[in-house]
Order: sequence, then C-alpha cells, then structure tokens
Amino acid sequence: MLLLALLLCFSLSALGQLDESQFEDNVDIDLADFDLDIAPRRVPRQVKTILAKETKPHIHELAIKTTIISRYAFTAVYCAMLNRHSAATEGVFQFQIPADAYVSNFTMIVGGRVYQSEVRLKEKRVKQENGKPKNKESSDTSPEPEMEVFRMPVNIPGRNRAVFILMYEELLQRRLGRYEHITSLRPLQLVSRFSLDVTIVDHSPIMDVEVLLLRNGKTSGSANTATGPKAAKTQAKPELPITTSIKNDKNVWKVTFSPNIVQQAKISTNGILGDFVIRYDVQRDMGIGDVQVLNGHFVHYFAPKDLPAVPKNVVFVIDTSASMVGTKIRQTKEALFTILKDLRPGDRFNFISFSNRIKVWQPSRLVPVTPLNIRDAKKFIYMLIPTGGTNINDAIQTGSSLLSDYLLGPDSSPNSVSLIIFLTDGRPTVGEMQSTSILGNTRSAVQEKFCIFTIGIGNDVDYRLLERMALENCGMMRRIQEDADASAMLKGFYDEIGTPLLSDIRINYTENSVSYVTQNLFTNYFNGSEIVIAGKLTNQSTESLRVQVTASNNDKSIVLETDVPLRHLQIETEKHVKAATAAMTAGAKPPGPGVAQGLGIPKIAEHFVERVWGFLSVKEELRSRLRSQTSKEREDHTQHATNLSLTYHFLTPLTNMVVEKPEVQADGIMVPAPTITPAAGEAASPVNELSGDSDDEKPQKPAGKVGSQTTSLVNKIGEVGRKPSKKSITISKTSADGDPHFVVEFPLSKLTVCFNINGEPGHVLRLVSDHKYSGVTVNGKLIGAPAPPGSHKQQRTYFSTITIVVDHPKRAYIEVTPKKVILDGRDRIVLPCHSTVAVDSGVLSVAIVEKSNVTVTVGGNISFVILLHQYKNPAPYQRDHLGFYIGNSKGLSHNCHGLLGQFLYVDVGLSELPAQGDMKPSSFLKLKNRSVPVVHKSRKIYSGKQSVDCWFARNNAAKLIDGQYEDYLMSHMFDTGDWPHGTNKM
Repeated sequence: MLLLALLLCFSLSALGQLDESQFEDNVDIDLADFDLDIAPRRVPRQVKTILAKETKPHIHELAIKTTIISRYAFTAVYCAMLNRHSAATEGVFQFQIPADAYVSNFTMIVGGRVYQSEVRLKEKRVKQENGKPKNKESSDTSPEPEMEVFRMPVNIPGRNRAVFILMYEELLQRRLGRYEHITSLRPLQLVSRFSLDVTIVDHSPIMDVEVLLLRNGKTSGSANTATGPKAAKTQAKPELPITTSIKNDKNVWKVTFSPNIVQQAKISTNGILGDFVIRYDVQRDMGIGDVQVLNGHFVHYFAPKDLPAVPKNVVFVIDTSASMVGTKIRQTKEALFTILKDLRPGDRFNFISFSNRIKVWQPSRLVPVTPLNIRDAKKFIYMLIPTGGTNINDAIQTGSSLLSDYLLGPDSSPNSVSLIIFLTDGRPTVGEMQSTSILGNTRSAVQEKFCIFTIGIGNDVDYRLLERMALENCGMMRRIQEDADASAMLKGFYDEIGTPLLSDIRINYTENSVSYVTQNLFTNYFNGSEIVIAGKLTNQSTESLRVQVTASNNDKSIVLETDVPLRHLQIETEKHVKAATAAMTAGAKPPGPGVAQGLGIPKIAEHFVERVWGFLSVKEELRSRLRSQTSKEREDHTQHATNLSLTYHFLTPLTNMVVEKPEVQADGIMVPAPTITPAAGEAASPVNELSGDSDDEKPQKPAGKVGSQTTSLVNKIGEVGRKPSKKSITISKTSADGDPHFVVEFPLSKLTVCFNINGEPGHVLRLVSDHKYSGVTVNGKLIGAPAPPGSHKQQRTYFSTITIVVDHPKRAYIEVTPKKVILDGRDRIVLPCHSTVAVDSGVLSVAIVEKSNVTVTVGGNISFVILLHQYKNPAPYQRDHLGFYIGNSKGLSHNCHGLLGQFLYVDVGLSELPAQGDMKPSSFLKLKNRSVPVVHKSRKIYSGKQSVDCWFARNNAAKLIDGQYEDYLMSHMFDTGDWPHGTNKM
C-alpha cells in the first residue's frame, strides 16, 4: 500500500505540471521537440520521413529507472505520449517485463486526470482485464515466455497528452556465477527523449560488471553468450551500446543509456532496439553467506565457493518423435555432443531416446566417463532419427528404473548426486496420456531418490506437466522458444546443473527468533547459483541470530555455524539503502518535464528486505500450489498466495490489475469520471456519536463540510447510498486505541480490564479471530513513532491499517487506513475518508463519517467502529492512526479468539489480598482458572471524550491473554489462520 500511495503522490505532482497551456505549446511539433541536443537541420531525411508518416500518438519521452539493492530490482517506467491531432486517437502503452517479475503498480494520467490501478482477486472464469501482461499464462498448458508484454490501449483526447507509469519488481537469480538484469527496449517507434538508468548497490563489493551489446533475439537466457571466466577470454574488451556509460563510486554502480532520436534510428528505425543486458557478480567469502536485516525482516544469501564438485549420476531422456525433425534434433545433438565433453571422470551417465518406442543406449546400467564410452555415446546420438509419436510416461519410467537400479547396485557412490534430464517438444500421444496419471507414476518411480529436470522446446509442449514433474521431484523446468537457439540454451541449462557442490542442504536459525521463513531445505546446490531465504524476526531487539548450515559434499558432511549481529547488520543495510537512494536522486539528469526523480523508487527501497520476503513467499506458495496433491492443499496455498499478492500489490496468476479507462467522445471531449456524491449536511448526523479527536494529542477535527468527491471506480459497486444510516449504534468499551491501549468490558461482572501491547512497527496483531464459525477475522498493523519528550518509552506504536476479512457466505474484506477505505465485496471500491458516504456490498457494508470514523457491519449482527485520528500539523511523535472498537458482537461465536475476541464470552472476577506487614493490599483477576495481578487505573476512550476506570494487567497482558502476545503476530494483513494453541491455564 505504501507503493500505491507513493506512486499516486508522484502522479498528482506530475499532474500539476500538465496544464492546458503546456499541451497547447506542444501541439505544433517541429523536429526540435524530438531531440533537444540536435538541430533540426542535422536530422537525417530518413528520420524526418519516418516521423512525418506517424499517425499514432508520439512517445515524447520514455524514461526507465532501475535500482538493484542486494539483487532485488525495482524498475519504474515513465512514458509520456502526445496526441498531435485534433481528434481523439488511440495510444497503446506497451512494455515487456521479465517473466519472473511482478508488476506492482500502474498509473495513467490522461487529459489531466489520474487513473490509479488496483490489484484484486482474480475471479474464476472471468475474462481478463486490460492491464494484464498479454502473455501471462491463462490456461494450464500455455507456455510462459521469458518476457511478458504489459499492454494498455487508451484513447487520448485531441491535442493532449497521456502519461503512463509502470512499476515492477524482481529478484535476480544467480546463474553460472553471474546475475543478469535485462531491460527490453522496444517502444515500437522512435522516441524524442529516451533514457535508461540502472543503479546497482550491494552490501558486498560488486565485481565483473559487464554490459552486452543490444540483443535483438527473442531469447533472454544466459546461454546466448559466453559467461563467467570464459567470457573474459573471448571478449577482453567488450563493446558497449552507443551512449552507454558505466560509473562506480564507493560500490555504487550506475549504468546509463540515452540515445537521441538519430542514434536510435541508426540502431533500428522501427523502434525495436533490443534487450539491454547487464551482468555482474559480488565478492563472497566462504561461510554462512550474507545476511541483510531491515525493519524486522531478514534475507539470507548463501552461495559457497571453492568446493570440490560432487560426482553425478545422470540419465538423458531425449524426445525423438517425428516433430523433432529438422532444426530441433540437429540443435539437440549439437548440445549433447558438447555436454559429453564436459562430463567429469567421476560421473556416471546413460542416454534414452523415446518416440513410440524406448531405446536405451546401455541397458541396465550407468557407465563411467571413459574415452571409449564417450565415443560410443556420440555414435548413439548421431544415429538418432525422429519418427513416431511421444510416449512420455514409458520414457520417464524407463529412466527412473534405470537410475534406481543403479543406486541400489555396488558401483553407486552414497554421496553422489543423481538426476534425470528430460527433453521433449510435444505432448504425450502414445501410451498413458493423462497428466495426473503420468505425474503419479513418476512420483512412485522416483520415490525422492533423485531429481528430474525438464526442458520443453517450442509451442506444442504441455508446460504445466513438465513444470509439475520437475517441482514434485526436486528439479527445475526450462522453456526454449520455437525460434530460439536450442543448442545454446540446452547447453546453458546443463551448465547450471552440471556441477553439483552440495546436497541435502538445511539452513536453520535460532529457535523462536524467526518466523515465516521461506524454503530452508534444498536437495542440491549447483556451482554458480545461489540460495536465498527470507523471514521475519520475532523480536527486533534481539542482539544476534544463530545461523547454522548443514550439507553433504562428496564423502563428508559440512557444518557451518555462526552468530550474526542483528543490530550491526541493520545499520549496515540501512547504509547501503541510503547509498542507493542518494545515487538515484543526486546528480542525475532529469528525464524531462513531469518526471519525479527516481519515479518513487527511493521510498519503497527502504522496505526492500520485506518485499524480498513477500516476493519469495508468493513464488513459494505458487510452486506449492502447483505440486499440491489434494484440493485442500491447493486451496490453502492459493489462499496464502492470493493474500500475499494483495498485501504487496503484486500482479500474479491469482490476481488482476484493474484500472478505469477514460471515455473520450467522438469530438475528443472526455466524459467525466464517475462520482460518489454524499448528501449535503450529513456530517451533522453521524452514524454514531464518536468523533476523531485524540485525548492528549489534538488531531484534525471534522470540518463539517461535505462535498462531491471524485473517485476512480471500475464501475458502480454495490449500492452507494446518498445518506448514511442515522440509526445510532451502541458501542461497547471493548477497544484497541492509542498506543495501542486495550480495554475490555465485562458487563456481567461489571468490571473493565485494560492492558497494553508493546509491539514493533510492522507487526500485524490479531484482534478478532472467528474464521471457522462466523467467518470474521480482524487484523491490525502497527506503525512506529518517536515517544514525546519526557516519556519513559523509546517509541510508540499505533494502528496504521485495520483489515476485516469475512469468509461466509463468500469471501470479502475491508481495509481501513486513516486516508481511505478499500471495500472488496461484490466488486472492489476505494472510498476516501474525507467524505461522508455509505456503501452496501451485500456481505459487508461500510459507513464513513468524514474525517471522523468508519462503521463496518457484517450480516446485521456484527459491527465494528474504527476511529480516524488525523493531524493537520503533526509533531514528530504524532502519526495518523486508527482506533478499533467492537460495536455489536452478537454474531461472533463463543469460540471467538484474538487479543479482544477471546474475552467476549468470558466471565471474570476480582479478589483482593489484604495488607500483610510492609506489603500493600494487592488485587487479582480470576480468569479461566488463572490469577492475574492487576492495579487500578483510569484510561480515556472514545477519542478522549470519556474516562473509564479499569484494572490494568502489566507485562503485555501476561496471564490475562491466552499464551503470549507473540502468539498473536500474523504473517500478513489477510492472514485468517485459527488460534493454534491451547489456553494458558494455571
């Protein structure tokens, strides 16, 4: 959500510069407009002709900025498109993004109006919305290319401008000892102002930075060109793309590429410049690897070096069906001949070819690497002739049986790495053809004894089958496009997995110090790759973290163990994040009018470790979803991946990115955007009598003025009422407000109990948990602030976001911040908090009293009231925040839990121990057979309008709440997991 806010702010700032006079000044374009550095008379006639023939809107400016912080890349694309004609004309914003990246924001400014995208749950069997990458996988069998096209057509009013802002994120993968970052430069026309800026910052020293010549091929795999040490030999003085500059200052590398319009025309007159490829590596030492810590999250990079290679047992299973005839079989043979040369003396290998029939080169055995065996293998490969159908099931069964029998034999080394490399260009057409049966048969044959690596060539492959086969059997899948260099890519893929260094890797951290850790068990580690793990720290004040790595290498076990200093790492990580943001904002040539420096990246970069965790977690859940064996497993992984995608605003296979498109009439005039118009004067009749005032800090009071508020909506959602309900709601004292101060009212006992929770910024607290019964879950996220002068605390924490999730009768949620409310019921709507309005979506209804409070009603017998605490001129220790009150809890079940929910149906008693000697009288609460020491206090609630006497439980409500307060920390705002522990009875 921070990313959305930042980009929206940027969009509004850019909007302020797009006035009508500016549009008029740019209507009559001469050649000087296309490039400020070149006089019109020097523009070649060919370029003039190309520009004169343009009928579509012209891309006046294209600025691409990437910041790579510790191998996590943020990319922002700014595109300004100008319609020179008097009539409205369709402009198409199109940009290719890496297949492994996630789009995290898209914004348009058209005709002086901002159109902000929203990421929402993808409904089943719903036609894809605009704003989805065009080539994103939409079925179980469609191939996923190396690059995907994000495409957005929009009508631009006559003599007007449209601005498009796209952001995406990706974690760079280390392959063959190098990280590779690719930017696709294909605007499909010559661009007036063109710039690409890439900033690379890392905690470790950056080395071997290399920029390749522009690559025009469709493939983007690292196999297309030499890499690693070999690259240095073959290209001692690599040429750079024209205008490319590489600078290094204190381990901050900056690469820029800014060809003017004439230089672009020399590369390509159709606007297809190619892929701009940067490769680099970082210096690393032998040990547990590099750990980065920031804002309660950590990321661990592990890539050991200087280890001896582990012997491998490999069976190549090669498709020789009729469809492999021609280029495919020729390139496959070329790759296999090269791979044979790279086998090591300790390796064992065999070949199987399959079509209708299965042919095994050396029946019933794997052979050692000897000159004679290599020669005979070449003969077998040379004689392969494509013919017949595709029997995938029998081919896999034969290869699995061959490898399993060898592993049980006397020649097998216990510490060797075993794998099958399976290559096909088609779907099963002979024998077993059902994917589920093939996968089941494969699992039964493999039995977790070895890994299967799959390669699909062309467009007729069942990629989902190959991907599941690899994932279920600890391997990887690689796609090779129809017109790609299959020989180079196949050889490149083998190079990635051809040198195993470790097996059975396990990475552990101090017990109870971390939570929600991504995958930490790995079957193999291959030379030149990298293992990346991320997680959350359960206690940010912990001084150190114990990291232990165990693995096997050849004939010995390896144990690496050390304590990493968390405080020191936090400081170091903050330093290189500051270095990255400073490099982006200082000394850079502005890309042009209307472009904010850095395009919003500096702010979101401050949270890069958390975003690495979110990115990896989504990827992991999607992989687990793909290989799940039951519908329940699949549903759970789908839910987790969806929740994370929504939390981090990622466009994934489970979400859609939706943006309202402006309507332009035939005469070129824009149709006004839809509006929500609250009734005038309704602020005087609020839904309840609570205001947004704070007790000791004076936030902004309601202005009492209600006007028409324009909001960007995909369509009219639910029923948007002109008059919020005037029915008064009786609100209990049970609440979480302020710092945060919790108050629980026990009407039967006529007692009120209070306690504090001293969490950390970023923590998500479970307030109400009734997922299994009423289907309601309430979570609140904390934000930090410095303590006021003279306070005994080091910092304060407040609720910055509250999410209410409902699962019955269907899933819906409301997300509340001090500035806006997101309602996702029948559809998705964003409502501002500075207007009075009511919306009923069926499952959920919301009523907002401007700048005061939000009432959320679930089904008629559950209601929550959220106070909006806002400040006009906040002090350094003040933050806009929320207060949460339970209005009506009748619909919540007796099994309800959470920091507040566990007390709704519980009785409590009070007992006092008389004074004894020097001891003063003491009071105890009797709750669930527990005795809780308490003291008497007075606390203000309802924004300071009422004081309440309460019995205060110290030490984060120890013994008062079930378990410990750490048990109420959730992984994300949409986490609906049930209370996993029993009560803390005494």
